[in-house]
Amino acid sequence: MTRYDDLDLLKRIESPADLKKLDMNELGALAEEMRRFMVSTVSRNGGHLASNLGIVELTIALHRCFDFKSDRLVLDVGHQCYPHKLLTGRAREFETLRTKDGISGFPKTNESEYDAFNVGHSSTAISAGLGILRGLRLRGDKKSRVVAVIGDGAMTGGLAYEAIDDAGQAELPLIVILNDNRMSISGNVGGLSKHLSGLRTSRGYKRFKRRVSGNLKKVPKVGKGLSNAVERLKNRIKYFILPNVLFEELGFTYIGPFDGHDIRLLCSILQHAKDNLTDKPLLIHVLTEKGKGYAPAERDPERFHGIGAFNEETGESASSGSNSKVFAEALCRLAEKDERIAAITAAMPSGTGLTGFAKRFPSRFFDVGIAEQHAVTMAAGMAMAGMKPVFAVYSTFLQRGYDQLLHDVCLQGLPVVFGVDRAGLVGADGETHQGVYDIAYFSTLPGGFKLFSPSSVEELEQMLAHALSLNEPCAVRYSRGLLPSRPIAGGASMEEWEIIRPVRPVTVAATGRLLENAMKAAEGLDVGLVNARLICPITEKMLDLLRGADTVITLEDGSRDTGFGAQLARLACESGGITVKTLGVPSRPICAAAPKQQDELCGLTAEQIRETIIECINKRRHQVD
Repeated sequence: MTRYDDLDLLKRIESPADLKKLDMNELGALAEEMRRFMVSTVSRNGGHLASNLGIVELTIALHRCFDFKSDRLVLDVGHQCYPHKLLTGRAREFETLRTKDGISGFPKTNESEYDAFNVGHSSTAISAGLGILRGLRLRGDKKSRVVAVIGDGAMTGGLAYEAIDDAGQAELPLIVILNDNRMSISGNVGGLSKHLSGLRTSRGYKRFKRRVSGNLKKVPKVGKGLSNAVERLKNRIKYFILPNVLFEELGFTYIGPFDGHDIRLLCSILQHAKDNLTDKPLLIHVLTEKGKGYAPAERDPERFHGIGAFNEETGESASSGSNSKVFAEALCRLAEKDERIAAITAAMPSGTGLTGFAKRFPSRFFDVGIAEQHAVTMAAGMAMAGMKPVFAVYSTFLQRGYDQLLHDVCLQGLPVVFGVDRAGLVGADGETHQGVYDIAYFSTLPGGFKLFSPSSVEELEQMLAHALSLNEPCAVRYSRGLLPSRPIAGGASMEEWEIIRPVRPVTVAATGRLLENAMKAAEGLDVGLVNARLICPITEKMLDLLRGADTVITLEDGSRDTGFGAQLARLACESGGITVKTLGVPSRPICAAAPKQQDELCGLTAEQIRETIIECINKRRHQVD
C-alpha cells in the first residue's frame, strides 16, 4: 500500500513549476511512483484506473512543456485526469479521491486553477477547447495556447466530430492530442508515419514543397501541369500511407502516431508544437497502453476502466450482483423466446451487463460507441422495421438523446424499450453522473409514455417482460447496486400501484429502491405505504387509490421539484383533498459521497423519512384537535 508519506519524487511537486526542476532522467521514476500511488488509492476508493495509468507520461510531458496557468488544458471526460491532479498541487489530498468533501474524480474549476473546464460526459474537450481559445482571442489574448486531450473512445462521439469540423475552418492554433489507448486509429503505421509526420511539420519541408512547386510551374509549357501531377501523386501516396488524412481534409495538421510512454520524445514533440504554432489546428496522435504498469489492469483494462474497491495485490474485487446483471440476464431469457428482441448499448456493454447478451446473440447486439443520440434514433428505425429494440443506457448519458427520444420515438409511438441504468443517486461519481433528472424529462414526453420503477429484482424482471409486451415506447429505471428480493403477488399488474400498508390519513408513496427505506421508516407508525411501480403517467385510478389520505409523502431518488412528487402534487391540487409533501433530490448538485451519505444530504435515509412521517402525523393531530 502506497501512501502520500511514502512518496519521494511526487512529494517534491507542489506545482508544475517543481516538475520542471527535475532532471529528465528522474521523470521515468516519477511516472512509476505516480502509478503506484494511483493504484493504491483507487484500490481503496474505487475510480477510473486503467485510462489514468496509461496517460502518466503524456501528462508529465504536457506540464513540462506548457504553463497551464496562462495556457489552458482541457481533458475529455476526466477519466484521464488523475495524473494531472497529482502534478498540480493535489497529491497531498489525493487519498480523499471520490469521497465526501474530497478530491473529485473529474476536473473541477473550483478545485484548481489548472482545471480549465468541468467535465464528466464524453467527447466535449475539442468543443470546449475551441470555445476557450476563441474567447481568449476575442478578449485580446493572442499568446495563450489551448490543448485539448481526447481519447480514442471519446472520438466515437458525434460531438467530437462536430467540433473538429468547426475547428478545421477556424484558423486558430488549437492543439488536440488524441490519446489512443486501443490502437483503434491506424496503429499499424508505426515508424513510417512518424518519419513523414516529422517531415510534414518541419518548416524546412514546407519551404521545400513551396519551392519545388514554384520551380516546376516555371518550366515552359508543361510546368503547371507537371506541378499539378506531382501534387496529385503526393496526395495519392499520402492517402495510401497515412490513414488519418481525414483530419487533414478537415483542416488539421496531423502528426503521429507517437509512443505515448516515451517522455523524452513527447517533450520534444510538444515543445516543437508549442514553438511553431500557426493559424491551423494541430492533431497529435499518441499511442498509450491502457492499464500500463499494473498487471491486472493491463490484462483486463475494461474491468479497470471504472472499478470499485479491490485487492491491490491481486486486482480481485468482491463479486456482487447488480441490477444491471439482473436486467441483462432477464433480457437474454426473453430473447431466447423472441427473435425480434435486440439489445443496444453506447460503448457500455460491460457496465450495462450486456456482455453475455453479445456473446449469445451477436447478430442482435449493437454497440454504437459513445453515440447516444444515434442509438435512440437507430432503435426507432429498428422498431419501425418490426424489431423490439432495448437500449440499455445510464440515466445520465440518456440525457444526450432527449431530442431523439421525443421526436423519433415518442411522436411516432414506436415500441422502443429503454433500460435506464444507474438511475438516481450514483455515489462516488458525483454530480456529473447523477441519474436524478430522468423522471422529469420522461414526464414531459407525449402519448402517455410509461416509466416503470422496480423496488425488487423480481419487479425488475417482470417490468422488462411487460415493457416488451407493449406495442409502445416505455422505460424501466433501476438504481445502481442490487435491489432486494421480494415476492410479487400472483396476477399483479406492473401498471398498478401496490398497497403495502392500507392507506391512512398520512400515507407514503415510494418509488424504486426507496421503498425499502420507507418500510423501515414506517415500522410501528400509523402510516399507509404504497409502492408506486409506475411513475408516469399518473392516472385517476392512482389518485383514487390514495383517497382517504390527507397527506401523501412521496419518495424518489430523482428531482424533488420536477419529478414524481411534483406531478402528483399538481394532480392532487387539481382534484383537491390531498396535500403532497415531496422528498427527493433538491435542485442543487449532489457531490461525490457514499450512497448513504448522499441519501442523508437529500433527506432520504430511513431515519429522516421517519422523522418526516412523525412530523406529518403530529401536524395532522394538531389540526384535528
